[in-house]
Formats: sequence, structure tokens, C-alpha cells
Amino acid sequence: MTPQSSIDSSTESIRTQTVNKAVLPIFGAIATAICAALGIVGAVFHSMDSTTAQVWSVAACVGAYLAGGIGPTANAVSSLRKGQLNVDLLMILAALGAATIGDWIEGVVLLFLFSLSGTLEAFAMYRTTRSIESLIQLRPREAFLVREGGAEDQRVPVESLQIGDVVRVRPGERLAVDGLVYDGETWADEATLTGESEPIHKPIGAMVFSGTINGQGSVLVRMTRAVADTTLERIVHMVQEAQAQKTPTQRFVESWQQPYVIGVIAAATLVLLGARVIHTASWYDAFYHAMVMLVAASPCAVVVSAPAVLLSAIARAGRHGVLFKGGVHLESLGKVEIIAFDKTGTVTIGKPGVTEIWIAQDVDETRLLSLAATVEQRSEHPLGVPVVAEVRRRGIALSESPLGEFHSHTGHGVHARVDGIWVGVGREGLFETHEVAIPAALIERAQRIRELGQTALLVLTMEESLCGVIGVADQIRPEATATMDALKRLGIRKIVILTGDHERVARAIAKLLHADEVRAGLLPDQKVIELHRLAENGTLVAMVGDGVNDAPALAAARVGIAMGGAGTDVALEVADVVLMRDDLRALPLAVWISRLARKRVRQNMIFAFGMIGVLVISTFFDLPLWLGVLGHEGSTVMVVFNGLRLLWEKEPKLT
Repeated sequence: MTPQSSIDSSTESIRTQTVNKAVLPIFGAIATAICAALGIVGAVFHSMDSTTAQVWSVAACVGAYLAGGIGPTANAVSSLRKGQLNVDLLMILAALGAATIGDWIEGVVLLFLFSLSGTLEAFAMYRTTRSIESLIQLRPREAFLVREGGAEDQRVPVESLQIGDVVRVRPGERLAVDGLVYDGETWADEATLTGESEPIHKPIGAMVFSGTINGQGSVLVRMTRAVADTTLERIVHMVQEAQAQKTPTQRFVESWQQPYVIGVIAAATLVLLGARVIHTASWYDAFYHAMVMLVAASPCAVVVSAPAVLLSAIARAGRHGVLFKGGVHLESLGKVEIIAFDKTGTVTIGKPGVTEIWIAQDVDETRLLSLAATVEQRSEHPLGVPVVAEVRRRGIALSESPLGEFHSHTGHGVHARVDGIWVGVGREGLFETHEVAIPAALIERAQRIRELGQTALLVLTMEESLCGVIGVADQIRPEATATMDALKRLGIRKIVILTGDHERVARAIAKLLHADEVRAGLLPDQKVIELHRLAENGTLVAMVGDGVNDAPALAAARVGIAMGGAGTDVALEVADVVLMRDDLRALPLAVWISRLARKRVRQNMIFAFGMIGVLVISTFFDLPLWLGVLGHEGSTVMVVFNGLRLLWEKEPKLT
């Protein structure tokens, strides 16, 4: 099977599964409505005294049984064929037991509420699963392939495209492939992948992604990824896998579900025999008590407690560009106490910028910057780029005359003659070798800048006696400090910076971020060792990195969180959680959702087990069957709604 046909088959399979999950709540709602209607009819006839009315009452109740019981019966039979027992079997037995002793109406109430809770649960699952189908619909099925030699563009199926093909994307169209802008310029709406509301500028050479919307410009895109390997397709499959994964809580519940069901059936049998021998002389009353026990002890609410919450949480996070690759990671993030951050590209932007400009008294700043940038324009050193960029940002003109005597001194700086003036930009050693006197104030200022973890570029001229210092450093992300403070307010005990950068630079950054601990000069494998140290005594540690050189640390942490952007391959592969729009502000939101989800699961579990306890105890005090049904199914409906609340609950102000 070819990759294209494989992705088609997989996509069609996902569509089919989504359609099936959409049918379940619709079918369940219809069956529940029929059950309720026939139950009401049966109750009306039951209130009449005539024999004919009683016959019609039983007939209506039988119809209600069929409508309300078809779903649970199908589930119970399916499980029995696999040699398993589930809560559906308990409900069917309880309903049949009620019919056996002539309490048809109470049996109808049981099946109606059980069918209603099942429909609500199916609706909750469908709401979260529907996101897969909505993602699939984003990818166009056809694209305009650009032909060589000026031939007219050809409309072709997307699956027929190969890496290296060039496609034309018109204004307002969705991009069909992942690739690089080959010709033209535009703005792309990437909200579908990253949650970023603002359009992203896409000049020639920029990466664009399948499923995003092209803005006003018509562009040519050269395909760089196969259709089966686009960012969109990979996200679709990761969402599907995330929804299929079971958390420790779910696995715990499932591990005792079958023994519990067997125990409930055994307990109901003992109640039947015990009540007959000790409590009552009537088999009818004994059987009634057994049916009440069967209903009261059924763990329906416990079983749906975790899935209803976790799937809602995954869907909620996805709206904000946070991709959880499984409910297990969402549950783990909610328990994390320490978060370690890489520095470069994670808490910082990842490229140097001008942070400070200091000039001596009576010096023309514009003139000094123009001369420095004119010299640095010829330099290939990375620190020269931000100087030129800053000057252009300010609208300062560069000298257009040819440079004379340009020379670059490795480790020291550059110098040249601009308009006949000797200009040097670099460290003190550059000027000492050229016997240029450096003012004491300049050296003092440069030292202060370096103490802040920045690089100090001294600028001196000979003929005009201009001097100043330009501070250059990798700039902290604007939202980084607020993010750290928000994490601490959410209960994160310690923030740690792990970086391969110099100690002085790392400590300066950590101070600005209010971090609790910093480890500098680390190689990738040493970051892993530090994570193991932090995780001593069972402490859960999360690692946040840029998804490339931090891959070992992301894999080693209990929860690996990657600044993924829309297309970082390593981030999508290695990390457990991906911040799709490279915005640290999404991290406190992810932690908040995770902790809220754990809180909701605990609430559901306590409520569900508590209700079971109350109902079971009440069975020894002549609890009516209808009240046991109401308490049992009502608790199931409550935990489903408590899980769905995560989809619309108001977010706190975090950053």
C-alpha cells in the first residue's frame, strides 16, 4: 500500500469512527425519548383499575423496555462474548428483576435514567472526538500544481503530489501542503494549528502548513513534506491516540470493574437469601430487596468519572494551542511540583538583540549608531546583525560611501574607515592593539553591562572622538516573567533554569525570571542527570524546551513540554505536551486545566463512591427501588455534567 493510499484509508477510517460516534448520542436520544413516552403511557394506564388498562400498561412498559434496554443489552452481550462482565449487565438484570415481580414502572424508570446517562456520556465523548473530524476537513482535497515551461496550472488530487512539487495558493484558499514559500509574499492564518489569532507574515523562504488559510497574496509553495507526514496529519493522529489512551485512574477503575460486578451479583444473591430467611417470609419482598441492592451498588458513575473529565480537558486545551498527547500526560502535569526550563529559545527568543545603548556626554547618538552599523554591516559575526537591525528599526541611515581598511579580528571585533573616519566596534583588546585610548567611563559601563549577562560592544572613533557602548543579549520573551509568577501562584514549588550557557548569563536571566535555581554550562546528557536529581524522593518534574537540542531532557522528564511552533518535528515526536504557538502564556493555562481536571476527577470519584455507600446502606432500611434508581442514575448524570463543565468554565487571570 502506498503512503498516499494509506493516509486515505486512515483518514476514511477516522471519518467513519467519528460518524459512528455521532450516531450513538442521536440513537440514544431517540431511544430514551421513546422509553420516556411509553413509560408515561404505561403509568397512566397503570393508574386505572380496569383489566384492559393493566394489559395496555404492561404492553407500553414492554415497549419502553425494548427502547431503553436495547443499548445496554447490546453492550452487555458484547462484553459477555469476550468473557467480561460490566455494569450494563447489572442494569439489565435489575430491570428484568423489577418486571419479574410486577414493578414494570420502576423498571422503566431505571432503563430511562440509565439510557439518559448513557446518551449524555456518548454526547460528551462525541463533543471531544469531533475535533478529529474538524481537523480532517481543514485539508483541501485538491491543489493547483504549477507546470514547468509556463504551462497552465493543473488541478490535481493532493495525494498525487510529491516532495519538490510547486503549488499555487490563491488569496483566501487553504494551503494543501507543508512547504516553503517559493515566490510571492502573504500573511497566513495559522489559528487552526496553533491557536494564534494574529496572521503570520510569510515572505519568500518562510514555512507554511497544510490546513492554514492564505491571506491576500497569491504565492507559490514548494512542497517539503509528504502528504502523509504534514503537521496537520500528524496532529490528527496524535489527537486520536490521545483520546484512546487511558490514564492511571481509568486503568484502576477498569481493573476492578469485573470483580466488582461479580461481587455485586453475589451480594444481591446473598441479600435475596438472607432477606428470605431473616427479614421476610415473602420471596417477593426478598427479591425486591435484592434488586434494590443490585441497582444501589452498580458503579456506573465511577466508571465514567475520569473519561468525561479528561476528554473535556484535552479538548479545552486544544482550543488554546496546547496539544496533550494523552490523558495520562494531562493527569501527570496536574501533579507536577517542579518545572525546569531550557534557556535559549524557550524563556528567551533565541536570537540576540540590542538591550542597551550608552553614549558619552555630548556625543551624537544617531551619528555613533550609524557609523557602528555601517561597519558591522560588512561583518559576518552574529553580534553585528542586531546592531544593524536596531539602526534600521530606528530609521537611521547608513553611510553609502565605500568602506576603507575593513578588517575583522577574531574574538576582538571589527574596524574600518567610514567617510575617512576610523571606527572600531568590539572588545577592549581591539582598541589596545591599535593604541586607541579607551575612556575609563566606557570601561566601567561595559563591565556593568557584562555583569547583567550581556555582551558589551565598545564603539570608538579616532577623528571625531565619538564613544559609546552597545549592550547585546538574547532577549527574554516578553511573557516569560509573568509566566513564572503565574506558575508559582498555581502551586508549582520550584522553577529551575537548565542551560548550556555561561554561568553569569544564566544567573542574570534566572534573576529576571524569579527562578529558584539555575544550572549552567550543561550538555544535553547533563540536563538529564539534573532532571533525575530534581526527581529524587518521587517528586514529579516537567521539562520545557524548544524541542530540538532538548530532546533527551524532554524524553527523560515525567512530562516533556515542547515549544513546538507549528512544525517542529522533534517536538511533536518526543514531547508529551506541545505548545503549538511558542507562547509561554499557554503553559500556566495547561497547568490550570490539568489541576482542575484532577480536581474534577476527585470530586466525581468521591461523589460516586459516596452515593454508592449511601444507597447500599439505605437498602437495609427499606429503600424503594425507584429511589435507588434515581440516586444511582442521577449520580451518573451529575458526574458527566461535572466533566463537561471543563469545556466552558471561565479561566482565571493567569498572566
